[in-house]
Parts: sequence; C-alpha cells; structure tokens
Amino acid sequence: MQCSVSPIVQSYRDLIVWKKAMSLVLNIYRSTNAFPKTETYGLASQLRRAAVSIPSNIAEGQARLSTAEFKQSLGHARGSLMEVETYILLAQELGYLERDQSENLLAGTAEVGKILNGLLNSLARVTNH
Repeated sequence: MQCSVSPIVQSYRDLIVWKKAMSLVLNIYRSTNAFPKTETYGLASQLRRAAVSIPSNIAEGQARLSTAEFKQSLGHARGSLMEVETYILLAQELGYLERDQSENLLAGTAEVGKILNGLLNSLARVTNH
C-alpha cells in the first residue's frame, strides 16, 4: 500500500496562497502607477497598503507558534483582501482603472480568497481532531 505524504511547509514562501498574494500585490502596484498624481497619498496608497497587508499577514501567521494564531492572521489577510476588492471597485467607478484591469485584479482577489478559505478550512479540520 502506498502512502502519500504531503511536503512540510518550511517557510511562508512555500505557501501557494502567499505566492498568489504577492503576485496580486505586484499587479496592484503596476495598475496604480497610472492613477492621477492627486491620488498618490489617497486611494493608490490605501490600495497598495491593503494589498501588501495580505501576504504580510500570511507570512506573520505562518511564523507564529500556534495554529490559532495562524488562523487569526489568515483572518486579517482575508479582511485586507476585502478592503482591496472595495478599493478596486472604487477605482473603477472613479475611472482610474479600465474595466479589464479591474476585472483582472478582481479575478486575482477571488483566487487568493478561495485559497485562503481553503487553508482556513483545512486548519479548522486539523484543530477539530
């Protein structure tokens, strides 16, 4: 009988959700470069900060000593993800993002959200056993 063993996560950089969140941050930075200069310290800054918070919270949580702390950090990451979605929608409404740009960014947030939710669910199963 064969036993499948999943690789052990040794670093937050091994987590797919962290990699996807980093990709989202890079896409947001590129997209906000074209925002009006009047938004440098406004919406562009808020969007970037919220986006950076997603992989940062994932990394911080993975380094914590307990599963409960990791789950809490993932919850913070999910909250930041919802902030990012809201800012993207606002930027589109203000005409700072083209529809295809915002759709691509929102597809990225949806993907990160699904993976985050899956990770949270798997951690809940581990702690419930």
